[in-house]
Amino acid sequence: MQFPERFSNLPEYAFPRLRALLADHQPGGPEIAMSIGEPKHPMPDFVGEVIAAHLEGFGKYPPNDGSAELLAAISGWIKRRYGIDKDPLHEIIALSGTREGLFNAAIALCPEKKNGKRPKILIPNPFYQVYAVASLAVAADPVFISCPAAGGFLPDLDGISMATLEQTAIFYLCSPSNPQGAIASRIYWKKLIALAEKYDFQIFADECYSEIYRDTPPPGILEIAQETNADPERVLAFHSLSKRSNLPGLRSGFAAGGAKSIAELKRLRAYSGAPLPLPLQAVAAHAWSDEAHVNLSRDIYREKYQMADEVFGDVQGYLSPEAGFFLWLPVDDGEVAAVKLWRETGVKVLPGAYLAREVDGVNPGAAYIRVAMVAEKQDMQRGLLAIRDCIY
Repeated sequence: MQFPERFSNLPEYAFPRLRALLADHQPGGPEIAMSIGEPKHPMPDFVGEVIAAHLEGFGKYPPNDGSAELLAAISGWIKRRYGIDKDPLHEIIALSGTREGLFNAAIALCPEKKNGKRPKILIPNPFYQVYAVASLAVAADPVFISCPAAGGFLPDLDGISMATLEQTAIFYLCSPSNPQGAIASRIYWKKLIALAEKYDFQIFADECYSEIYRDTPPPGILEIAQETNADPERVLAFHSLSKRSNLPGLRSGFAAGGAKSIAELKRLRAYSGAPLPLPLQAVAAHAWSDEAHVNLSRDIYREKYQMADEVFGDVQGYLSPEAGFFLWLPVDDGEVAAVKLWRETGVKVLPGAYLAREVDGVNPGAAYIRVAMVAEKQDMQRGLLAIRDCIY
């Protein structure tokens, strides 16, 4: 049997790679899972009650694009958070988690040709792996742009050639970023939007960590696009309840953008989407309408930022994350460090190379480990101290 070649060069996904890396080694202590970004803070206490009140919804096919209640709740949250109006019926689509949207948006919106040539999709390096798979699925050329510490862990926009920009169809950007926790400033967003306007490409803004920050809410691409009077079709913002509301198992997110782009997403989703069951859409609507649980969770993350700063403050090269819940810690070799930590302490972290691609012989994640600050505070402190004492 013949299989397609388009995905043949994909490395094993990050977590199977990690399991294989550690398979022949026994943990040197009680396991502390700090490798996967699965929030462990308490989920909102209204979840069970809302599901119970809407149980009859499991007996109905759910609306593919999101219930009127859910879309209105999302629109209301966008207005409160960013101060802009988004038409719930035409400029928002509900998703079964944002990974679905980040993938399908490329299928729905990436043209087959850009200026007569194969299109390019620009991806920060390291990155969330769905960006690369989406690029290959639409037969585009993924272009991996390193995000060094010297540049604030964001892609160097000035370093992208005009030839590349002229073939660019889509630019993925995660802010706050995974894994480094870097925030795209208002100035940065404006500069990127200006490039998109000049060279006619779309920006897919992965903003799933937007509600996990220290003090100042990170700016969002929708508000910057409106401030600059950019074409509404130029940008798409993706958000999720997984991190914001500690509901990774709910599989609920949304995309918001121009009406034409959302219409294309809806058309594709009518054929291929898997809508969220109505009781879960009711939970999602309640979650987008409530900030109390988000504020409580954010307070816990602030304590964790402080904890990490106290533990690693004297470590050379340590940069405290601006937002999100990952630490991007410098090491000599990420795989060696991950194995050493597992064998000597039982702490499980992810080698940074597993989140990046090699470009010109260099993998920009090779000299890092990603540490997820999602465990209970007591376990997290033990894990951070073990990392420091074992590696530094």
